[in-house]
Order: sequence, then C-alpha cells, then structure tokens
Amino acid sequence: MRSFPLPIALTARLSPVVVLAAAGWALSSGPLAAPEAAANKPAEKPETQSAPAPSQTQAAKTYAAAPAPCGSVTEKSVKSLVPGAKTAGKEIPSTDAKLRRTCSWNALKGYEYRWLDVSYEVLESDEAAERSYQGRVEERSGGGEVPGLGDAAYSVVNLTTEDKQQTREGVVLARASNALVIVTYNGSDFESKKAPATDEINKGAIKAAKEAVAALGNAPE
Repeated sequence: MRSFPLPIALTARLSPVVVLAAAGWALSSGPLAAPEAAANKPAEKPETQSAPAPSQTQAAKTYAAAPAPCGSVTEKSVKSLVPGAKTAGKEIPSTDAKLRRTCSWNALKGYEYRWLDVSYEVLESDEAAERSYQGRVEERSGGGEVPGLGDAAYSVVNLTTEDKQQTREGVVLARASNALVIVTYNGSDFESKKAPATDEINKGAIKAAKEAVAALGNAPE
C-alpha cells in the first residue's frame, strides 16, 4: 500500500483527536455543558457603572425668618406718619409667626385719622418670592415702580368714598431676595370728610417701606 505524504497522514491521525477535544469542550464548558459544570465557571464581573452625580443642594435662603415687625419703623417715623399712636405698635396674630408677621399702628388725633400696617412674608426661594410679587402687582393698577427699594418695588394709591367720607390708601409692595414687604398706609379727615393728598400718602407709605426693608437685616437666622 502506498503511504500518504506526511502532512496528509499527520492530519488523518490528528483529526480524531481534534474532534474528541472539541466534543469534550462542548460537554464540559460549551453550550452542552451540564449545569454543574457551568455553575463551576467563575462568574464574569459586571461592568462597573459610574456612581450618579450627587444632587445639587438647594441654595441657602437669604432670609430664614421674618423680623419683628413692630420694630421695623423708627419711633420718629411712627410719630410723623401716625400722630398720637403708640410707637410700640400692635402685632397681629399669625398662623406662622416665623414666616409671616404684621404690625399695626393707628390713631385719631383731633379729626385726623391715620393707619399704618407693615407685613413680612418669607418664602422658600427668591423665585417663589418673585412669582408672588408679580402676581400681586398684576392684581393692582394705576401705580408705578419704586426705584432703589429692595430688588423690586411697586406703589399704588387709591381713593374710596363711603357715606361721603373719603379715605385715601397707599400700598407699597417690595421684594428683597426671598422676602416680601407689604406696607399699607391710609388716612381720613372726619371734619372735612376729605382724604389726605395723594402725595402725602404715597410718600408716607414709601418711607415706611424703606425702613421695613432695611429691617430685614435684623431677622433671626
């Protein structure tokens, strides 16, 4: 019998070995492996994922609480704006005295009556205070901006008449960071039935508002 050339003969001898080796791999490690064998394979390490970035912490509020409202206007200003009133004022009860506080002064001197209210509202952020401020301004008409007072301020004066008695009232809304300051100042003359001049009421309300905004620096932290 003629012998095969070496490469062919070697291939013929090695083929069964290759086949058996391949069969052994399929039974031990490949898709035909028994569950026990597959279980003994070291588990592949999952791809590591980068940890999520920490959430941004909320910016600290400029004002955490409202200041004492009855100390927001100086005694000199109270005497000027509300003649005859007790300079200590009277704080109005609040459902949340930390965030909302109001002080009131009123007096009748002769036939002249004056009333002054100063209110504070502290919100959770500058954005919330801005939204509240804009909403309140939109509810009013006929007024104008007050430059140099807080971050934004608006003043409006209105005249009302009831039983022939006039009353003129001025309201100043001011925003400073996350706090709102609302000042209401009005007056009547019960002898003449007339109301004080618009300029008097407007300037008085703005004067009180400037002092009240400055008093925000005295708020507890």
